[in-house]
Amino acid sequence: MSAVIIGATGGIGRALTLGLKERGYGKPIHALSRSGGGDWPAGIAPGRIDILDEESIAAAAGTVGDPDLVIVASGILSDGDRLQPEKSWRHQSMPAYEEVFRLNTFGPGLVAKHFLPKMPREGRAVFAALSARVGSIGDNGFGGWHAYRASKAALNMLIRNFAIEWGRKNADAICVGLHPGTVDTALSAPFQANVPDKQLFTPDQSAGYLLDVLDGLTPESSGRVFDWKGEEILP
Repeated sequence: MSAVIIGATGGIGRALTLGLKERGYGKPIHALSRSGGGDWPAGIAPGRIDILDEESIAAAAGTVGDPDLVIVASGILSDGDRLQPEKSWRHQSMPAYEEVFRLNTFGPGLVAKHFLPKMPREGRAVFAALSARVGSIGDNGFGGWHAYRASKAALNMLIRNFAIEWGRKNADAICVGLHPGTVDTALSAPFQANVPDKQLFTPDQSAGYLLDVLDGLTPESSGRVFDWKGEEILP
């Protein structure tokens, strides 16, 4: 068995990878990223994956053995002046929708396509993808951020679909979305001005909370989305 972190060179991804190691996870840990590099301690194996390229995803799945834990920690919200969350329907564009959905929804979906078949058919196994509270339709009271919200809502639906299908093959399997809170990373940097200090986490804090949540999940949790406190987020 092994663990796989996808997006392992990002802020949260790296913290999750190192957090697993520090907690004494005794199986190989595969730190996959687009660069395929990183400065890692013994027991963590770097590898390359590009979640926008299905051939790259399939190739990476062939290098990780039979993982019982897969976490997709990649995603996009903005990219400088070129890509910003929409404040109004007037700001929508096809290129923005295509880029955000490819990274936040289609990529994780194809990761599931190639990695879930590698995971155990019996016994506890966890597939998780970083989602966001703003992907909740029931919790949306502000509007805006159309592409990002929609991409995460669609990801949450995929998580539910995968949980149903995987549960037919392994009754102990767990497939969930995770909301890491607002984390001090490049993704959230342009949007931190109004976040209270105690609600802005370091990557290590967020990763610690998420690993605690993962430890507490049961098969009944599968198909749902949880925040960093372990509380379920509305669909």
